[in-house]
Amino acid sequence: MQGEMTTDRRLISVTGTEALGFLQGLVSNDVLCLQDARGIVWAAFLTPQGKYLADFFVVNTGDALLLDLPEALADATIKRLTMYKLRADVQLTPSPQHVIRGLGTAPDGAMADPRHPALGWRLYGETQGQAPTIDWDAIRVEHAIPQSGVELIPDDSYLLEMGFERLHGVDFRKGCYVGQEVTARMKHKTELRKGLARVRIEGTAPIGTEITTQNGKPAGTLFTQSGGFALAYLRFDRATGPMQAGDATVSPLSAD
Repeated sequence: MQGEMTTDRRLISVTGTEALGFLQGLVSNDVLCLQDARGIVWAAFLTPQGKYLADFFVVNTGDALLLDLPEALADATIKRLTMYKLRADVQLTPSPQHVIRGLGTAPDGAMADPRHPALGWRLYGETQGQAPTIDWDAIRVEHAIPQSGVELIPDDSYLLEMGFERLHGVDFRKGCYVGQEVTARMKHKTELRKGLARVRIEGTAPIGTEITTQNGKPAGTLFTQSGGFALAYLRFDRATGPMQAGDATVSPLSAD
């Protein structure tokens, strides 16, 4: 089997008669489609003010309901989920399974990554897979896909500015969830003035470097870089030409 083991994910088993209903009332996407069928949904968990706390996959493997979480955010996310649980019949326990992901022909039991076809497939099981060899950052930069702990910043990022609608991570028909009111208002009542964008870069600069216009005005923040391109969080009204990020020059693609 071809596939890479992951070292930055944690799997949590979600059991109990109210498990899916509990998640449905908390996360940005509709997970009730997993009630009676295998599948995978990408969703986010937000503050009541609509800011990002964590993103994860909700997975029905056919044998278990799992949360596939970023390891760095797992403890805080489980603690907060437990706070909301109250007396609901829901149990969150560590799973002994592993996450394997890969590109190309998917093995039996694998599921397509729901965010974008370029991200390949994910498989959940006992096998750990091979050592990582795929340049996932290059794929993310090419398709403007944010990553938790890099572009996605807890208590700061907003889903729609980070591309969650384009990447199938938010459902506007599912009803209420934590942070839903702010997210819906951004969708229906405002025009996004800031957001994640793919840019051209000459040179390099550390992740988190401020981007400024030619006359020194703040224009955004530089993030993942690969192959002469980068992801940046930009103020669109100021990202109209060449900009500076440390020693690097950043240009919006529309200006090429």
